[in-house]
Formats: sequence, structure tokens, C-alpha cells
Amino acid sequence: MNFLKTGFYYAVAVISFFSYFSYAPVVMAEGKQIGDRSTNLAPTWEIANEYNQENWPSVIKDNQIFWLLLIEELEYRVNDADSSFNWDAHGWVGGDYRRLWLKTDGEVNTEDGEGDAEVQLLYSQLVWSFWEWQAGVRYDRIFGSESDGRAFVVFGLQGLAPYFFEVDAALFVSEDGDISARLSVEYELLLTQRLVLQPEFEVNVAAQEVEEFEIGTGFNDLELEMRLRYEFSRRFAPYIGISWERKFAGTADFAREEGESVDEVKFLGGLRFTF
Repeated sequence: MNFLKTGFYYAVAVISFFSYFSYAPVVMAEGKQIGDRSTNLAPTWEIANEYNQENWPSVIKDNQIFWLLLIEELEYRVNDADSSFNWDAHGWVGGDYRRLWLKTDGEVNTEDGEGDAEVQLLYSQLVWSFWEWQAGVRYDRIFGSESDGRAFVVFGLQGLAPYFFEVDAALFVSEDGDISARLSVEYELLLTQRLVLQPEFEVNVAAQEVEEFEIGTGFNDLELEMRLRYEFSRRFAPYIGISWERKFAGTADFAREEGESVDEVKFLGGLRFTF
């Protein structure tokens, strides 16, 4: 038994001896190469310059200029009394934090050509996620009257509220010092990937009466709209819908004096497209 144990120890010693002298030169050579590298390290920028810079990845551009033009409403409205052509569009140009906005909407009666139009030019600044404040000017024009229109200074807040409600709130100060405000809220409900139901709510209030423009003090009007569109693509979608508008207080009195309705429902159809 002792003989076997002694033979085992001798065998291990012989194998270890030959292993050392077999691998020692290789280990020493590798150690010398590593030592040479460690003593001859070049700066990182020199190593980088050894490669062809044309093959480097593109630099991420975070200051690009984008633009959008959305014709949200281009429609024909009709009821038993009259019909009209309406539009609502907005566009912007800029980056992720600052933009220049252009907004316009209006209505023209198809029978007598009377109507009104509004244009806003605004500067916007992102203030927090999904919200931006806006400031600029607005100009109103009434067709078929002797009025030359009027201008406003605009201060607003626009963004995406929780549960994906799109909110646009604005305060207007006219050139004569008249103060008014507007709040509009809309929501997009995807019935399918192409069929979208879009309800919209808008209310206008005024602090002063402006007889020239048939605007009373307090709540002026309330408008509820519902549109159902089919998106052939994200850029083009025809739609149908219904609109209900109610005038209040002094604004309703002005409408009655002119023989206009203060409570009306209209059916509508039109196109929505994006550039």
C-alpha cells in the first residue's frame, strides 16, 4: 500500500516538472507582449484616428427643424334653415421645445356669403411634458358687414391632459381692451385601427359687451360636435358628424335681433388631411 502511494507522488512530480518547462516560455513571451503594450499605450484619440472616419456612425441631431400642417376640418354643414362652409386648420414649424404656430378657422354662409374668419399667429414654448404655453396675436374678420375686424393679444396653454384629452385654453385682449377667453377640449376614440370617433367641446366667455361684433357679457356660446372619420391613411380621412350650438345671454339677444337662431343643430360632412 505504501508502495502505491509513493509511486503516485513520484508520477505527479514528474508531470508537474515537464508541464512547467513546456509552458513557461509561452507564458513569459505573452507576459513580455503585455508589458510592451502597457508601456506603449497611445492616447484614445490617436487610436480612433487610425480608423477611417467615413465609417463612423452618424451624429445624433437633436436640433432639427420640423413642420406640420393639419386641415382638421374642411366641411359642409346643413340644416333646414341654412347651410355653410366651415374650416379649421393649424400648422407649426420648429423643434421639440419652441415652435411658431398658425391657426385659422371660420364659416361662410353658402346663401348670402356672410360669415366670419379668425387667424392666430403664436409663439410657443414647452413648459413641461406634453404642455406648452403660447403667446401671439389674433385677427377677426366678419364678412358681409361694415366692420373692419379687430385684433387681439393672445395668451394660451395647449397640451395633452391625462387620458389623452387634447386641451386648448386661451385668453384674448382686444385692441380696445376687451377681455375674452376660450376653452376647447377634444378626444379621439379608436373604434378600429381606421375608424375614429372624435367628440369636441368648445365654450367662449367675454368680460365686456361688444355690440359691433354681437358679443354679450358672460357666456357667449357653447358648441358640441361629434365626428366619425375613416382613415384611408393617417394623412387623409373623410368624415361625417353632427354639431350643436347654443348662444347665451347678451349674445343670444343680439342673434334674435338679427333674426338668427340661438339654438341649432347641423349635420356635416368633410375631409381631414395632413401635410
